Amino acid sequence: MHYESKYHRSVEDAEKFWATKAKQIDWFDQPKQILTQDKDGLYRWFSDGMLNTCHLALDYHVAHGRGEQDALIYDSPVTQGFARYTYNDLLQETARLAGALQSMGIGYGDRVIIYMPMIPQVVFAMLACARLGAIHSVVFGGFAAHELALRIDDAKPKVILTASAGIEVDKILPYKPIVDKAMSEAQHQVEKVVVYQRWMHRAKLEKDHELDWELLARDAQPVGCTPVKATDPLYILYTSGTTGKPKGIVRDNGGHAVALRYSMEQIYQVQPGDVFWAASDVGWVVGHSYIVYAPLITGCTTILYEGKPVRTPDAGAFWRVIADYKVQTFFTAPTGIRAIKKEDPEGLLKQKYDLSSLKYLFLAGERCDVATLQWTQNLLNIPVIDHWWQTESGWPMLATPIDQGVVHPVKPGSAGKPVPGFQVHILDQDGHVLPRGAEGAVAIKLPMPPGCLPTLWQATDRFKESYLDAYPGHYFTGDGGYQDADGYTYITGRIDDVINVAGHRLSTSDMEEIVAAHPAVAECAVIGVENELKGQVPVGFVVLKSGNDITEKLLEKDLIQMVRDQLGAVACFKKSLIVKRLPKTRSGKILRRVMRHIADDKPYHVPSTIEDLSVLDEIGAVCEKQVFRQL
Repeated sequence: MHYESKYHRSVEDAEKFWATKAKQIDWFDQPKQILTQDKDGLYRWFSDGMLNTCHLALDYHVAHGRGEQDALIYDSPVTQGFARYTYNDLLQETARLAGALQSMGIGYGDRVIIYMPMIPQVVFAMLACARLGAIHSVVFGGFAAHELALRIDDAKPKVILTASAGIEVDKILPYKPIVDKAMSEAQHQVEKVVVYQRWMHRAKLEKDHELDWELLARDAQPVGCTPVKATDPLYILYTSGTTGKPKGIVRDNGGHAVALRYSMEQIYQVQPGDVFWAASDVGWVVGHSYIVYAPLITGCTTILYEGKPVRTPDAGAFWRVIADYKVQTFFTAPTGIRAIKKEDPEGLLKQKYDLSSLKYLFLAGERCDVATLQWTQNLLNIPVIDHWWQTESGWPMLATPIDQGVVHPVKPGSAGKPVPGFQVHILDQDGHVLPRGAEGAVAIKLPMPPGCLPTLWQATDRFKESYLDAYPGHYFTGDGGYQDADGYTYITGRIDDVINVAGHRLSTSDMEEIVAAHPAVAECAVIGVENELKGQVPVGFVVLKSGNDITEKLLEKDLIQMVRDQLGAVACFKKSLIVKRLPKTRSGKILRRVMRHIADDKPYHVPSTIEDLSVLDEIGAVCEKQVFRQL
C-alpha cells in the first residue's frame, strides 16, 4: 500500500487503522476500546489493553527464537570499552536489576530517576523499571544539580540510579557530587541512591542510603513482568518550559509501543534482525524512542555509543561504527554531521571504511540546513532524510515517505510530509487553516495518534494551557512553518522562546533568570542565534544598571560561569553583549523574534506596537560586530 493510501486511512478511520497496527505487538489483554476520552476530556488509546513494555522488548523475542541474536552493542571510544549483549543476556541483566529494585520496595507506579552516562547499565535500568511497572525519568548527565533538583521535586522518586562518573573527550565528570547537591537542594527526600562504580573514578559510599549497584544486583533474584494498563505511564521525560519550570512529558505504555513498532516499519524501513543505530543520548527523547524501545520492541540490534562524532578519535568515528557493526539505518542530528564536515570537509576519512551496509541516513533534532543535507548526500550517495518531531510526540510527525524501498523526492529545507496518523495544519492567529504557501503556526488536529503525550505529569491544566488552548481542536507544536503545493512541510523555527542547541531544547527564559540575577544587570534578553555547528546558540543582550562600569568581557565571564553552574555546560552559553536598551512593545514585551532576525541578518517585520524604532538600529549596530555563526 502506498503512502497516500495509508495516510488517508489513518486520518479517515483512525480507530480501525490503529486497531490493526496494535495487533503487531504482544498484549496480555488485547484492547477492544481503541480510542476514548478520559474524565478531563483528553484522548487515550487502547485504554482496556494490558501489556508490559519490557516483555515486548525482551521476553517476547527470547520466547520466539531471538535469544542468541545481538540485542545491544556497547561501543565506547572514550574508554575503549566494547560489549555485546544478546537478547538472553539483556533479559538476564534486566530481570536481576528489577529484582534488586523490587527488594528496595520499588513497584507499580513508583518513580525512579536515572542519572547516568551512555553505558549498558542505563538500558538495564530503563527496562527494569518498565518490567516492574515503575515509572522512570532519565535525566541527562550533563545537567547541573539545580536542574536535577527540580526534577526530583516534580517526579518525587523513591530511588535515584546513577554512576560514579561520566566521561567527556578529555575529562572525567564525577556524578555523585552533583546528585548529592541536588538532593540537598530538593525538598523531596529520596530513599536510596544506587551507584554503578566505573573504573576511571569510584565514588565514596558513606551513608546508609547509598548502595553499590553491583553488590545489590549480584544477590538479587530475577523477577518477571508486571502487567500494566496501556494508559499507565512508562516514563516521564522533562523538557524546558517557558515559565522556567520543566514540563514532565508523560509517555504511556500501550500507545508508545504500538507507535514505535509502526514507525520502524513505516518511516525507517527497518525489519526484525536489522542493525539500527541512533547516535543520541538516552537523556533525550531520541535515546528513549530509538536507542532503547523501538529497536528492541522490533527485534533489532541497537547500538549504544559513548563518544562523539569527532575527537573520539577523529571525524571518522561514525563511519567506523557503521562499518564495524554493519549498520543498515543510521539516525543522528544535523549538528553531528556539521561537526564532521567542519573537521573533514572533503570527507576523506569516510574512504577508510566499508559503508556498503548503510541504506538510509535520517536527520532530526533541529532543522537541517540545505548545505549540510547536500554535503551528506554527496558524501554517502544514499537517501538522506530530514524529518521532524518533538519530545512531546515521541516519534516523527513529518518525514519523506518511502514506498517499498522507493524514496519520494527529498526537498532540501523540508522535513517531508505528514506521517500517517498526524493531520498537520498551518493555522493563522484565529485558528483557521491557511492555504498552501502561507506561513503560520504548525498544529496537529486532535486526536493525536498513539505514542504522543496524553498529558503532563500531574499537571493537566498546564498541559491544556501549553498545548491545547491556543488553537481549540489542535495540539500546538510551538513551531512556525508552511506547506508547499505538494504537501511538503517546512518548519521555519520556534514561535516561543525555547531554542535548539545541538538537538537539545533549552529554555531561554531559564537563562534570562540566571543572567538577570547578576548584580550589574538591570534587564536582559537571551535569544537563540544561528550557528554553523550547533544549529543555534544562546546570546545574552544585557542592559546594565545605571552607574555600573563593569567591562563587557568581565560580565561575560561571570555570566558564562553562572549559567554553567545552574544549567550545566549543555546550555552552551558563551556570549553576552552590553546594550543601552532592548526593543519593546508599548506594553513592555521584548521583541525577541525581531532580535533573532537582526542577529541572523534576516529580513524582519517591525510590529506596529513597537515603543521606539531607533532601538532596532542600535541592536543592529552591536550585532554587526559579531560572528555568531562560529561561536
